[in-house]
Amino acid sequence: MKFRLPLTTLMLGAALVAAPAFAKDKDKQPVVPAAPALPTTVDTDIAHDPQDVLLLDLSDGGRVAIRLMPQWAPHHVERIRTLASQGFYNGQIFHRVIDGFMAQTGDPTGTGQGGSQLPDLEAEFNSMPHVRGTVSMARTNEPNSANSQFFIVFYPRFALDKKYTVFGRVISGMQYVDAIQRGEPPENPTKIVQASLASENKAVPAAPIAPAVPALTAPSVSELNNSKSN
Repeated sequence: MKFRLPLTTLMLGAALVAAPAFAKDKDKQPVVPAAPALPTTVDTDIAHDPQDVLLLDLSDGGRVAIRLMPQWAPHHVERIRTLASQGFYNGQIFHRVIDGFMAQTGDPTGTGQGGSQLPDLEAEFNSMPHVRGTVSMARTNEPNSANSQFFIVFYPRFALDKKYTVFGRVISGMQYVDAIQRGEPPENPTKIVQASLASENKAVPAAPIAPAVPALTAPSVSELNNSKSN
């Protein structure tokens, strides 16, 4: 005689047989595509995508060109574009300049404590290294506190990587960055006379005209006679 399993038992058996396959399907996680690698090559041609080139005309007479990289930090690049177009950086000093490290600017108070009226930015830390010429956003100990201040690196500082938002790199005029006056703050700080986007086609500001020195003239004969008689 063959045992006939009750229908409920057969159903349970079927469920038990099916369970491992079901569990296996459940354990499968959706495949998340890897994030695209960030471009590491920086275009040095100012004529290419001029809306992404920041020009800093410095009080020492030099023009520094910075390639903005929205692929690295889109919101930070947009902030720099906005402030530069508003003339926010014009007249600001490099208030913290450490030899062998970096030059920092972007504070209208010149103290390192100020910023723009726009809200602080959320961090966009990326894998770009802090090599010579890197332009990165300054912040407080709070990661999401970058606003308007930024710094340009003189020499590599890899300890800053993934802790500060890198948003650009100097593509010309690094010699003028090297010449920025050192100090915290410097005794005679270097200023940003004009910050603009290359797409705005603004000319380099004219150098200030030094006051004329009065010419020395020889005294007249009558003036000499008067001085003798006195």
